[in-house]
Amino acid sequence: MWERSLVLSAPGKVILHGEHAVVHGKVALAVALDLRTFLRLRPCGEGRVCVRLPGVGVVRSWDTPSLQALRRGFAGKRWEEETAAPDFDESKSPSVEQLDTLKEFAGIAAGASAPESLATLAFLYMCLAISAKYGDVPSVDIVVWSELPTGAGLGSSAAYAVCLAAALLTACGAISCPLKEGESAARWTEEELTLINSWAFQGERVIHGNPSGVDNAVGTWGGALRYQSGKITPLKRVPTLRILLTNTKVPRSTKVLVAGVKEKILKFPAIMNPVLDSIDAISQECQSVLEAMPANPSPEHYPVLEELFDINQHHLNVIGVGHPSLDRLCRVTASHGLHSKLTGAGGGGCGITLLRPDTSPLAVEAAKRDLCACGFECWETNIGAPGVTLHSFSSLNAEVLHALSES
Repeated sequence: MWERSLVLSAPGKVILHGEHAVVHGKVALAVALDLRTFLRLRPCGEGRVCVRLPGVGVVRSWDTPSLQALRRGFAGKRWEEETAAPDFDESKSPSVEQLDTLKEFAGIAAGASAPESLATLAFLYMCLAISAKYGDVPSVDIVVWSELPTGAGLGSSAAYAVCLAAALLTACGAISCPLKEGESAARWTEEELTLINSWAFQGERVIHGNPSGVDNAVGTWGGALRYQSGKITPLKRVPTLRILLTNTKVPRSTKVLVAGVKEKILKFPAIMNPVLDSIDAISQECQSVLEAMPANPSPEHYPVLEELFDINQHHLNVIGVGHPSLDRLCRVTASHGLHSKLTGAGGGGCGITLLRPDTSPLAVEAAKRDLCACGFECWETNIGAPGVTLHSFSSLNAEVLHALSES
């Protein structure tokens, strides 16, 4: 039986520069957002595995014998001509047949795409796949609570998948439990983080089908990552930067926006391709600045970062992914001497505003007040945050403890 309670967390993500251009082979920079998803795992003495996700209204539990029987059922079916299916592995995608079997087991309708259905499915798949490889997941009670809004392009599903992977791998004994007595936080070894990331990517595949792998990599390693043509490279050392994150709450379709950009490029290649090259140069310039900052934390870096925000925001409007709500966000923050850009798909969604170390608390509060008056939701937070982390209970703030114990 699993003996101890654990709490761990993983960060969300924002795209700093390179959104949309990345689809066309250019560089994007993704950074860890210090709005986090928390998971509490504790022993459950009844031969059951329980999961509660208060943010999406999920309360489910299964007895361990029925989960074991389900796993053995996979072994009895041949999903592909040449292989039998118990062959769960962190490098193999979940098959359609496996997911259909899990949907039937959990009573989830065939085409269900609601967050609660996908979150339950990802949990079941990861629980079965990890236990098939490393031994039974013990009887545990898992609660997941997040500071991240869902569906806002902030990596909430990846933070969930990273937390699940870390918790289940720890409970099965596949990775260590690095938190020592008296420590407030601890992280896993590089090798263990690589394993966590591989399993989190499979969880993301259950939820999204064909994800890029960027969001779960940011959730696992934190800091900042460079992404180009499928290659993910962590930046060596990056500073923690203060930002305002604003959700305009304007819904948008990433698919429609991506298609619109492609159409513009086909229509005006000689005009649009240089814009994409310029966005690429912005990402690379920003990377150089971020990598120079830890060794030389001069205030001179901030005007450069602000100017890159301004130029990129204009480019994003040029390629057609702006929105009146984002223009308003930029105007409001500019009236307080702050610089903003959209992050992610655009067309509404979220924007980020850079805060210098010397930005006065009064200016920040005034900007937040004006943004909220527009009907937006606003958080003061950091980017460049640490990746998946184990926490002592005593190090958690009251809101997190309350959310994890109330659930």
